[in-house]
This record gives sequence, structure tokens and C-alpha cells, in this order.
Amino acid sequence: MSLSSGGAFDTPRPGGYHPRREGGETLEQLLIALGRGRRATAVLAAAFVVVSGLVALRPGSKLGRELWIMRSAPTVTPSATLVPTSTASPSPTRTSTSTATPTTTFTPTPSNTPTATASATATISPTPSVTPSPTQTPTPQPTPDGTPRALVVPILMYHYLSAPPAGADAIRRDLSVSPAQFEEHLQALRAGGYTAITLYDLTLALQIGATLPDRPIVITFDDGYRDNYVNALPLLQRYGFVATFFLITGLIDEGRAEYVTWEQVIEMHQAGMEIGAHGYSHVDLRGRDVDYLVWQMLGSKEAIEARIGEPVRFFCYPSGKYDALGIQVLKSAHYWGAVTVHPGVRQRSEAMYELSRVRVHGDTDAPTLLAALDAWVRQERRQGAP
Repeated sequence: MSLSSGGAFDTPRPGGYHPRREGGETLEQLLIALGRGRRATAVLAAAFVVVSGLVALRPGSKLGRELWIMRSAPTVTPSATLVPTSTASPSPTRTSTSTATPTTTFTPTPSNTPTATASATATISPTPSVTPSPTQTPTPQPTPDGTPRALVVPILMYHYLSAPPAGADAIRRDLSVSPAQFEEHLQALRAGGYTAITLYDLTLALQIGATLPDRPIVITFDDGYRDNYVNALPLLQRYGFVATFFLITGLIDEGRAEYVTWEQVIEMHQAGMEIGAHGYSHVDLRGRDVDYLVWQMLGSKEAIEARIGEPVRFFCYPSGKYDALGIQVLKSAHYWGAVTVHPGVRQRSEAMYELSRVRVHGDTDAPTLLAALDAWVRQERRQGAP
């Protein structure tokens, strides 16, 4: 039996529900019939709701009584077995999905605070504290204060520090001072109250008024002979003196046995000696063009700087020969000064590229050296030099 036309229910009479046939199908028969449909479960549920509402209208009818009995019967509790379907309470096991509270343990991702330890990478800013580059401040360019100065400071000029070989010519004999002679010179200078300084020290005194010891003296060696390293360096260290060594860099590059090596130059510099340039090939620099002068003056400077890791500030004119263009190139190459072979002991702030020297000859003994220095100093004092 279906719920189409001719079914168990028809239009109600006024006053409530009225079945077509009194004493017709019982509720049980109706439910059994309904249960045979394809959608038994849905129809049963709908029928139950409709019937419940009708019973509420006519509780006194036979069908109403039977429905009331069924409603109150415990067999309805199986519909309560629908609550297992409402064991959608496992859907509260979504709370376990809401154990996405571990996703709240993504609050550790705020332990991106380690990325805040990128502030530590900001401590790379200390590396820009290339405070090492300030270690170039030991050799700053002295900015002249504009005050003209003249100081009496002897600059001694040596060449070879060894006995001349047998059969040596007059020039070689004149340029050669034996180690024994040189030691006597150092002993006499120390006894006479002289203190060795560098050309760097002299420049600061002339340009900005830096203080010098009472009897300053500068010791220089030209050409860079091997005996400067072998004989002069140990004696200078023994007596507490410093000296300035002017090198011919091309001859060192060629590896000539009579000249120092670059390794020895580095060692001398590390021992506190001042290193200067004497050109690339020791030639007369007068009348040369700018390119040639740059090659000789700047080239030798850069060759030394590449080894000692420090600016080279002073130049020695080969054979003492130079001209005005040579001085201009020295200035443009950032030299601070240059020494000549002009005899004298007075140094002037306005003549930094023409510093005078006192030549030490091969036959000069210690008393002769001291006497010559005293004579130069007295002469300058008479002329009003400080």
C-alpha cells in the first residue's frame, strides 16, 4: 500500500483526523507496508512525525491509541540507536584534530627569534670595524701647519758595509766601510749623545713641530747591498739604532747575489728599519719624461710596498741627480720627501725633496766622524739654526 491516491489517508473532516475506513489498517500494518518501500528509513521517520502530530489532535481514536502505545513502547528506543549515528561525538575527536593545538605549538616558529639572532649577524658590523685599516694611521700624511722650520739634523750616507775586495777601484774603496769601522761609528755616536731617528720622525718635526731627541741623527744606506743585511742590521740592533735603507728594486727582482733579497727586506722592515726607494734601475733621472719617471719612482715604491705592507714615503735620487719634474712626480706619487748628495746638516720644511746629507767615506774613522759632525753643527748654530 502506498501513500498515493487511494491510500490509507484522505482529506480530513472538519474537527480532526478521519480515516477512510473505520477499523481499517492498524498502525502496525501501516508501518509494515511502509517499511517495504525503497526508502524505508526516510518514510518511516516521516510517517512517525506525521502520525505523532495527528495523534496529538485525536488521542481518542483507535489509531491514536495504537500510536500512543507504540510511542510509549520501549521499542522506540531503537530510534535512540540513532544516537550512535550521533556518535558524531567522535567528531569531538575533532578535538584531536583540534589537537591542532600543536599547531599552536607553531608558536615555536616565533622562535624565529633565532632569526632575530640575525641581530648576531648584525654583529658582522664589527667586521667593518676594519680597525686594521686605522692601523694605517701609524703612517698618516702629516698635514703641514704652515710654520716654516729649519732643524739641524745630520743625515749620514753609507753604501757598502764590507771590506772592499782585492783590486777594487777607488770608487769602491771610497764607498766601503768595514763592519769594524761601522761598529766604532755606532759606539762613538752613542757616547756622543746622538739618538738615531727615521726620516718619518724628521718629517713630523719639520711639518707639524713634533719633538725630537736632543741630538738626533739619521743613518741611511744607498743601493741595498747584501752586506747591509748581513753586517749592518745586527750591529744596528746591538746598539739600539735604526736606519733607512734605499733599494734598487729591479736589481732585487733579478736576484743578483750582491743585493738583498725580498725576504731579507721583509725581515729588516720587521726589525724596525725604514725602507725607501732608490729607483728601479739606478739611472740619471734628469731630463726624463713623465712616463719614465713614474716607472722609476712609482714602480719601485709599489714593489717595496707590496712586500712590506706599508707605504714607502722617501726616495733617494740615483747618484744624486734630479730636476724639477722629478720632484713633481715624487709629490704626485705621495712621497713625503727625498734625500740628495748635497752636503749639509740643516733640514728645512720647505725643502723636503732636497734633504742634505753627510757622506761617510771608506777611510772615515770614529773620531773623524764625530769631529765632522761637531763642525757642521757649530757652523749652523753660528748661522742661527736651532
